[in-house]
Amino acid sequence: MTQWKPNATVAAVIELDGRYLMVEELTSDGICFNQPAGHLEYGETLEDAVKREVLEETGWHFRPLGLVGIYLVDRPNSDITYLRFAFYGHPLRREDYPRLDEGILSAQWLSHEDIVALRGQHRSPVVQQCLDDYRAGKRHPLSLIHHLGR
Repeated sequence: MTQWKPNATVAAVIELDGRYLMVEELTSDGICFNQPAGHLEYGETLEDAVKREVLEETGWHFRPLGLVGIYLVDRPNSDITYLRFAFYGHPLRREDYPRLDEGILSAQWLSHEDIVALRGQHRSPVVQQCLDDYRAGKRHPLSLIHHLGR
């Protein structure tokens, strides 16, 4: 049997004035909505990865304050599994002329009701689960993460 490895990803639940920062993106499944999210790159810490992904996908600088949760998500009809580390934190400032990642159509501040109404266009069920967990007050300290480096 070959060794199976999940794809490590990060995501950010970012709230400002009762709205949440979401990205509208073009995927192989069509146009979808997601939290700013992406893959952990070699040599990065989880915190560095989420800061980078938020900046690349939204143009916002982000300060993670803690974890909402850790989610194991299977991609339907494939052997791909994602291990998502979902952070929460503060938006710091937006770049004046952000250059967003390829495939990102827009970054939008949406109300909870707007996000629920778009449920059929969520990138995966984990999008709503992360938001629900955040709204339920699930917060875990960054001290749970230990980066031992090389």
